[in-house]
Amino acid sequence: MAADDEPQKIVAFLSQPAAYGLPAGERIGHIETHASHVFLAGERAFKLKKRVKFTFLDFSTLEKRKAACESEVELNRRTAPDIYLRTVPLKQAGDGFHLDGDGGETVDWLVEMKRFPASGLYAAKAERGELALSEVEELAEAAAAFHAQAEVARDAGGAENFLKIVEGSAEDMKPVLGTVLDAAMAECITMRSRALIDSHRVLLDRRRAQGRVRHCHGDLHLGNVTDIGGHPVIFDCIEFSDHIARIDVLYDLAFLLMDIAFRAESDARLAAFANRALNAWLDRLPQDEAEGEMDGLALLPLFMATRVVVRAKVTAMQAKDEAAKRGAQAYLGFALRLLDPRSGTLVAIGGLSGTGKSTVARGLAARIGGAAGAVHLRSDIIRKRMFGVGPLERLPDEAYAPGVGARVYEEMLRLAGAALDAGMSVAMDAVFARAEERAQAAALASSHGVEFTGIWLEAPAHVLETRVAAREARGNDPSDAGVEVLRRQLAYDTGRMDWTRVDASGTPEAVLQAALAPVRAFL
Repeated sequence: MAADDEPQKIVAFLSQPAAYGLPAGERIGHIETHASHVFLAGERAFKLKKRVKFTFLDFSTLEKRKAACESEVELNRRTAPDIYLRTVPLKQAGDGFHLDGDGGETVDWLVEMKRFPASGLYAAKAERGELALSEVEELAEAAAAFHAQAEVARDAGGAENFLKIVEGSAEDMKPVLGTVLDAAMAECITMRSRALIDSHRVLLDRRRAQGRVRHCHGDLHLGNVTDIGGHPVIFDCIEFSDHIARIDVLYDLAFLLMDIAFRAESDARLAAFANRALNAWLDRLPQDEAEGEMDGLALLPLFMATRVVVRAKVTAMQAKDEAAKRGAQAYLGFALRLLDPRSGTLVAIGGLSGTGKSTVARGLAARIGGAAGAVHLRSDIIRKRMFGVGPLERLPDEAYAPGVGARVYEEMLRLAGAALDAGMSVAMDAVFARAEERAQAAALASSHGVEFTGIWLEAPAHVLETRVAAREARGNDPSDAGVEVLRRQLAYDTGRMDWTRVDASGTPEAVLQAALAPVRAFL
């Protein structure tokens, strides 16, 4: 058999149900990409690497394809062990082929996977308007857990390596400039990206030294997440290039944030999703990484814009009609907007338990601060992080001992200051019952040269009691405050209240709209 004919004959063989021991009438699905063939056979999927060689991957030899298949299984089992099953040899005996088994010469390798319904893909759910905010939050938490365990790569990342990514995209775009993508816009994005790399060179290199560059997923977007058993499962990571996969964890997250934020530009149903993904990821950080990650948020516009440019160039190079060309240009325009400088703002939301502080803070955080929104700092979560427990775990009594509350506020202000220094807007969420606590929040904004808005939520005692009792019964909120705590709070002397008072007795949406009024100038 001629070498050039062999791949075609292999594809023909793998397109037949007999290759998998299935009945003759069974339909075999076939999906082709630039680098692989995927065959859908019964309850299994089999991926065959194409015999291709690009600047970013090389599958040109049997040995390299075998290694790529083994890496794909090994790396994807970090997040999807039930999907990625094994590598399977494709053997040839005479003019015939067979999968696995004895006899014959191995002529190729495949990855065997467990099939799952395409309808469960998060991208498909988003397009149907069925993706829930809670699902995106759980996905971000899963990403945080994955990043925490990922192998540190101290010889990757840093300013120079990131500059290579930006310069590589600029080079890749050249053939489509003027025909698909706007040349002036592309040049502006590249120039701004270079300038940001230069100004954040120390930060990029410091994050590598701190172990924030790790062997990540590399392709973390909604199309590579599926619902299995009611939970998100991340799959199809980059297995063929350490350069693409060994990156800053925040750059890995940036692909997900970018994908959601870009979709939200044309789908209002996703408006708050990118912000909740960011904050759910931040909330899962351990105490010793929290402040460093706030510093790292200075890189988020650069990281997100770079991800958009990659999507723009790939779309442009594959564009075959005007709609695809418009899509590629839309990506480029989004990248430019991400790089526009923004002024940060600090909003503090106070009130007794049951006033809905966190609901309002989440709503405000999603509306201020750009495509990914603002950092939401919740005192309940900060306290739990300080004591080394998860957001929904209950704290021991000593976590509420005298003096602990002051430490929680001090930590919240410290994190808020780091986020403001990074150019982010911040929404702080705590009781703020004492005048000095409210004064410290205002002073923080002043010291960082940003606008400040203080919002005080209030509602009748019986409304608060009903809400707190219901929350306590559900047991699904980070707050440990029950009805007895609320009753003690009702006796507080809050002193002179110079924050904007908002009636919190209405529906969550009505309260949010009222709270938005004093911050509309910063939206």
